[in-house]
Amino acid sequence: MKKTISLYFLIMFLIGTDTFLVSPLLPLLSHLYHVPTTQSGWIVSAYAIGYVLFAIIAGPISDQRDKKKVLLFGFTGFGLATFLCAFAFNFSFMLIFRFLAGAFAAIAAPQIWASVPRVVKKKEVMKSMGYVGAAISVSQLAGVPIGSFLASISWRTPFLVVSFLSLLVAVVANFLLPNVLPQNQSKQKRNMIKIYHSIINDRVSVAVIIAYFIFQTGNFTVLNFIGTWLEKDFSVSITGVGFAMIFIGFGNLVGTTFGSQLIKQIGAKTSLFLGFGILILLYLSIPFSKSSLWGTAILTLIMMLNGFVFPIFMTLMQSTPIKDKSTMSSLGNAAMYAGSTISGMIGGILITNFPNFQGISGLCILLYLISATLYFKSGSLNLI
Repeated sequence: MKKTISLYFLIMFLIGTDTFLVSPLLPLLSHLYHVPTTQSGWIVSAYAIGYVLFAIIAGPISDQRDKKKVLLFGFTGFGLATFLCAFAFNFSFMLIFRFLAGAFAAIAAPQIWASVPRVVKKKEVMKSMGYVGAAISVSQLAGVPIGSFLASISWRTPFLVVSFLSLLVAVVANFLLPNVLPQNQSKQKRNMIKIYHSIINDRVSVAVIIAYFIFQTGNFTVLNFIGTWLEKDFSVSITGVGFAMIFIGFGNLVGTTFGSQLIKQIGAKTSLFLGFGILILLYLSIPFSKSSLWGTAILTLIMMLNGFVFPIFMTLMQSTPIKDKSTMSSLGNAAMYAGSTISGMIGGILITNFPNFQGISGLCILLYLISATLYFKSGSLNLI
């Protein structure tokens, strides 16, 4: 199963890298397409919108099919859409192709989270979730510098490289990944309305999705405005912000990679309780940062803890009584991107009107308290 998990890692890495490497391209694309910087952000938003919309549709459809085939369809489409981005001759076509890339990513990524519990032993699920989740951290860590380097050759190069590697991995995955057939194939297939009706009527599933959405809203409010805070309060240069993000991303990678071992020793419930508790204490301390170095150190610890609790969130998503695991995984991913979108709206107001990161820290503390309450009160932690 090591080959399978390694391929899942590569696929998640490429999808994640595509998301992060676009950021350094925005100034170039803004100039190329003759659009204001404020509008260039839609290149990122188009991907997120495509992801959220198709995640809702793709989940129920994929639950009735071989997850390997759905994964390969989505990942191949993602590679082709990313390839087309390299030849978008105007801003409108770039938005369309980015939307398609997000849509195909929404078809592919949830299949991985839904497949992991089916292809590994139960005692290895948490560890495997952490390993696959580390791909997102690595992509966050490497995406911006890789994107910057490739963009120095040409703005088309990042898209061409990611698309080529994606299609290559898709070919390899076709031969090496196991088939993951739908469970209970003998039963009558359910339509989308029935699947979502069963999820809405399951209290635990609803609580897990809402709690994850609330957590990610707080998480992305911080991530989206780290650079703004460092520049505003400490006059850190763009290069300095880049180095800070590398350290912060490395912290997340460490937490995601090694957290599952600690979770296995002390239990998921204790791990989540400690994780939320320490995170809240760290957010309380951020406004008192006296230097960018101190602030970066705290944020690195925060992202390490976020990586530590991430496998628990993913395992909980797949441990609810709902049998439609791809739909649950799709909803979890949609919740994450919805949280990312909302955080951009809220964070801008908070960073402008409150000094020393106080507004964003305060919001995170509030959201994490609500999220933790939902997880513990729902009884979901008794399922793993």
